[in-house]
Amino acid sequence: MENINLTDHFLIAMPTMENSFFSKTVTYICEHNKQGALGLVINRPMNLSVSGLFKQLGIQSKYLLNNDLAVLFGGPVQVDCGFVLHQPVGHWQSTMTINQNIALTTSLDILKAIANAEGPDHTLIALGYAGWAAGQIEHEMAQNAWLSVPASLDVIFDLPAEERLNAAMDLVGVDYTRLSNDVGHA
Repeated sequence: MENINLTDHFLIAMPTMENSFFSKTVTYICEHNKQGALGLVINRPMNLSVSGLFKQLGIQSKYLLNNDLAVLFGGPVQVDCGFVLHQPVGHWQSTMTINQNIALTTSLDILKAIANAEGPDHTLIALGYAGWAAGQIEHEMAQNAWLSVPASLDVIFDLPAEERLNAAMDLVGVDYTRLSNDVGHA
């Protein structure tokens, strides 16, 4: 597991994670390096709409937004901070470019642009993120806690949150319901 880079991959929680926060989650890894990893859970809608978030932040919108679009619970770290996964990358105040197609932005300017229909073409808005210390993700993978697969922008941006787990599993070529808790047994 040394020297793996899971940036721009999905991490799919294995059934062994059943009793953890990450049970049945798909996490998009935004950055993975020697210092650790950062990702967003992409299939945990919160009981908060994007328009509700804008109201809480005092962001005015000139347009009627899709009110039923839910903010996602991106992970247990910094749950009071907003994270916008988006395509195209664009030019925003506080952005981490993941690759030429996708970026993660944490500044208010992107939310204000989205509220005024001037934001990126595709966005996913989350509160909080998932983080791993140096070597932690590699250790957890060795313990059979996660499956990984190169990410698909279609899964992130084109599917409803509740369909993302099965779609990510399809990328692996495995039916989630057939996964076993047993490690190393066929």
